[in-house]
This record gives sequence, structure tokens and C-alpha cells, in this order.
Amino acid sequence: MAITYAAHILAGSLALVFGYVALSAAKGAALHRKSGMLFVYAMLTMSVLGGLMAVVGGKAAAVNVPAALLTAYLVITGLITIRPPAARPRWLDHGLMLLVLGVALTDVTFGLEAIANGGARQGIPAFPFVMFAVVGLLGCVGDVRMIRSGGLESVRGAPRLARHLWRMCFALFVASMSFFIGQAKVIPKPIRVLPLLAIPPLLVLAAMFYWLWRVRIRRSLRGIVGISAPQTA
Repeated sequence: MAITYAAHILAGSLALVFGYVALSAAKGAALHRKSGMLFVYAMLTMSVLGGLMAVVGGKAAAVNVPAALLTAYLVITGLITIRPPAARPRWLDHGLMLLVLGVALTDVTFGLEAIANGGARQGIPAFPFVMFAVVGLLGCVGDVRMIRSGGLESVRGAPRLARHLWRMCFALFVASMSFFIGQAKVIPKPIRVLPLLAIPPLLVLAAMFYWLWRVRIRRSLRGIVGISAPQTA
């Protein structure tokens, strides 16, 4: 288990490095694509190991297992949105939609239990359950709309970019929160100040909302390499 924990921490640390590089690099450029793929590999490794440790070790499994599944879902769907595999099985989109629906409903149940029990469930506050439930339901709704419109092949231009952006950014936000807030005890005491530790995760959210505003509202794809004009789905 010690080796698994070390591998989990290493994968999470690499995911943060690659994620912030991808976030700051020119969208669509070589650096963005390469760091983005490394981010995907690191995040999936971190999620699988984190979920495994939560199940085997029983450490806050009620929040950590759904969080691991949701994070893996966001990364996988974010990746295949922009780089769909050549031979994607037809059931994959439906399977991912059902997975995130199950995660969301589980978090809704746990969140309601936490609220009914004075704001916590087995020592875990309601907020993470509610947050993951909302994100899971948003992902599920997006999947339903995508499937009903004819699949990923029918989603083009700004809607496709927005789907990729928010899923990858929120996965990075989860990793940032897990490290800077959830593992604050490993950070040197002089800089272990909550407002300071909250800056990296908030920067991810700020970048996500900025790009969603650019892509979905302004329909401006300027600065995205390889795309010169907005398209509609």
C-alpha cells in the first residue's frame, strides 16, 4: 500500500505540472497537445490508484471513490471529445453517461444524508458531495444532448471545444483542490496559509470560465492554433 500511495502522489504531482502547462500553453499548439496527453495519463493513474486505496483502505471511500470515478470520466470524455478514437464502440458514450449518472445520484444521496445529519456524513461535510453531484449531472446532461444529436461526430466548432475545455479544467481543479487543500499538511508551514493555497485551484476555475466565455459566448476562437473561425454544431 505504501508503494501505491507513493505512486498516487507522484501521478498527482505530475498531473498538476502537466495540467498547468497545458492550461497556460497556446491552445492547440504542440506544447498544449503533448502536455495535455501527459496530463491525461497522469490523471487516470492518480484516479485509479486513489479509488483503489479508498476501497481497500476504507479511507473516506464515500467521497473518494465517486471523486475518482468522476475525475476519470471527465478526463476520458474531455479527451475523446477533441481526439475521438478511430474505432470507438457505439456503447462507449452510453456507458460513460450511465457511469456519471450513477456517480451523480450516489453523491446526491450522500449529500442529502449529510445535510439531514447536521451538515456531515461520517465526518465528511456536505459540500464535496453536492459539488460532485452537480458536476456529474452537468456531464450527464451534456452526454444526453450529444447522443441525441447524433454523437460526437455531430458536435463541431465552439460546442465541441467548450465540452473539452470544461471537462479537462474541472479535472485539473479537482486535482488542485486535492493537493493544495486536501493535502495541505505536506506543504511547508510558512506558506501553509489557506487563502494562499486556494489561489492555484481558483486560477483553474478562472481560466475555465474565461475560455468558456470566449468560446461559447463571444464565439472567438482567436489564440487557438489550427482554428481560424468559429463554427456551430
